[in-house]
Order: sequence, then C-alpha cells, then structure tokens
Amino acid sequence: MRPARRSRRVPSARHLVAVAAGAVLVAGCSPGGGDGGSAAEPVAAPTGAPSGTASAGASPGASPAPSGSGPRTVTFVATGDVLLHEPLWEQARRDAGGSGSGGGRMDFAPMLAAIKPVVSGADLALCHLETPLAPPGGPYAAYPSFSSPPQVLAALKATGYDACTTASNHTFDKGAAGVDRTIEELDAAGLAHAGSYRSAAESRRTTIVTAAGVRVAILSYADGFNGNASPGGDEWRANVIDTDRILADARAARRRGAQIVITALHWGTEYRHEPDERQRTVAPRLARSRDVDLVIGHHAHVVQPVERIGRTWVVYGLGNLLAWHTTPVPDNAEGLLVRFTFTQGAGGRFAVTRAEYDPLLVARDAPIRLLDVPAALATSSYGSSTKARLRTALNRTTTVVTSRGATKEGLQPLVRPPTP
Repeated sequence: MRPARRSRRVPSARHLVAVAAGAVLVAGCSPGGGDGGSAAEPVAAPTGAPSGTASAGASPGASPAPSGSGPRTVTFVATGDVLLHEPLWEQARRDAGGSGSGGGRMDFAPMLAAIKPVVSGADLALCHLETPLAPPGGPYAAYPSFSSPPQVLAALKATGYDACTTASNHTFDKGAAGVDRTIEELDAAGLAHAGSYRSAAESRRTTIVTAAGVRVAILSYADGFNGNASPGGDEWRANVIDTDRILADARAARRRGAQIVITALHWGTEYRHEPDERQRTVAPRLARSRDVDLVIGHHAHVVQPVERIGRTWVVYGLGNLLAWHTTPVPDNAEGLLVRFTFTQGAGGRFAVTRAEYDPLLVARDAPIRLLDVPAALATSSYGSSTKARLRTALNRTTTVVTSRGATKEGLQPLVRPPTP
C-alpha cells in the first residue's frame, strides 16, 4: 500500500457514511454454515447532499483530491465470513485476561492483528458479519442458531473495518430482536452496514460510504434463511437475491450519487470450491451491468475462484475470516482477503486498475490466530501453525482463486510496501 494512501485516512472518523433512500432487496441464502444480519441508521441529510441522502460520521479527511494531483484512486478490501463459534470467544476471553470461561470481557483484536496493516491501510474495508449479535453478557450460541458476542465489533473497528454486510442465511436466527440488536450494536461501534433492517423505511435506503472523497454504494443480499420466515412476516427485514431487483438497486444507487457500486452476495454451495449453477447464472448478469463495479461472495466457508467478466471482477467466495466449525476440515480454516484499486478515468468513471488477493488461515491451536499466509511464511512467524500447513493453504488457495483465468486478466498476489 502506498504511504500516500495511508495518509489520506483519518483515525476513527475517516469516512462519511451516507445512507441514500432507495430500493434494497430482501435477502436469502442456502442452509448450513452461518452468517448474520444488520443495516444502517439514517440521520439528517448533510448540506449539499443529493436528494434523499443522509450521512453519519462525517470525516474532514473525506474530501476530493485537489485538481492537478493525478487520477483519483480508492483502495477497497474485503474478507470472508465472521462466524463465531465457542472456541473463538473462549480465546477472546483469554486474550482479555480472563480464564477462558465465564465473564463478559473479550478481546478479539489479537486474533485479527496479522491483517490489520492491510485492512487499516485501505480507503474502505468491508467485513461480512454472518450472525446476529447477543446482548453483551450473552447468552451466546453457535450452530445451528447463532447469537454472537457483540464484543467482536470493537475488534473489527480497531482492525480497520469501516462497514459490514449482514444479509445471510442466519440473519433471522434470533428473530426481529436479533436483527434490531445487531444493527444497534453496529451503529454504536461506528460501522456502516447493509443487508438487514429495523424498519421498512430503513430497508428502502442504500448504504453509501464516502472513502477518499468517493461515494461507494454497498449492496448486500442472501439466498435464503435456513427456512426461517421473515419475523412478523416483514419481508423487508433482509435482502434476498433477485437479479432484477439487485440491478434496480444498483441503478438507484447511481441516481443517488454513488460513483462505485459493490454488491455482496451470500450464496453458493457450502464447502464447494467451484461456483454452483446459480452463481454462474447470476454473476454474469450483474457483471455486465454498467451499474455494478464489483461482485463479492460469502457463505461457502471455503475459498472460491476470482474471475473477470467483461470489465467487472467477481469474487465468488471469500471463505471464512473467523470461524471454527464443529466438524473442521482443512479447507474451512482457509480464507481470502482481496484488495481492489479503483481509478477514475478521463470520463469520470471509476474502474478497477489493480486486483490483488491474499490467502489467510485460522490457526486452530492455542492461541487461535488468523494468519496472513504469505507474510507468515516470509517472516517464519508461523504462530500455532506450521510451515507445512501454511504452504498447503497458500498452494490450495492460489490454485482455486486462479482457476478461472484470473491471472491472465491481471489478478496478482497482494503487494506489500517494503519493510522499513
């Protein structure tokens, strides 16, 4: 990441979050793994904002680049599912100085420390919160009906994340109360959100985050809710994948001032690396729309390929960021971080000019840590993992990610600045 990129970020208030009124879908996803839901709270429209927009967390550093300073760029980072199982919150208790059982103090930040330089160095970093959040003191629950410790949000914020998508197959695990509580906790943590909602009016707004002076829309959808009906029959509670509706939402986001539109889809077949038929059908329709600039996917719990369709990159599945499945297999301990650099062209349109990927691994032996695989190998910092395990993760992830011709289209391993 270029030093100039970092200097444009302002601690804790570096982005303007705008929530623009508009149509947003109702989410769904196939049963299995796990995600959670949440959305953003609109506030009063700022002076000079487009009609129907609202903003929160205005940043003095979120101004357009001065004329004559070269093309404007925005760096965007996304990662996989935050799907908390009991071993993870027990580790968070130990990292907070507790015994690992009982008590409310938790610190998830040490688990994420390895990726903080890359995440915090981006102009916009997006997480995927798969599960509804519990009250701070619990009770907490994992599979099959999740209710996760809200303390994870402080760690996500401290790591450098700016927003979370929330539409998933677990969005309704704890009913309307779980949806509402999750959104309120995200608001309190200063994290923007899209995908699930507290009211019908809120569901008609589009989450737009201003990063490096550029307005980026985040759209979030799922493919089902594990058979759970919308709480109270309110289908506006979460966004469901419907291609026509997603395209309409993307057009609406453009009308409301979005310069970049990112769609996040909770889809695919669990534990399967290859995109399924639905993914292969929906992805080209979205990618060929002039209103969609990037498609990213979650839910499979294993890494899936990256592909360029026309001018648009599609990341079919980012795997897991933090998860500990009851029946662990090597693949579901592996995940992916992607970084895309958008550059403004002569006509004012932003397009991806650099696409990068970075394999990740959750080392399951204590202390549980998320490892940046190439960085760990380069520095021989294997944590509770081993060199052999890290090499397996690197080779498998690279093979999967590049299996649909992404390397020929310009995808490359993530480039880090030289170590001082």
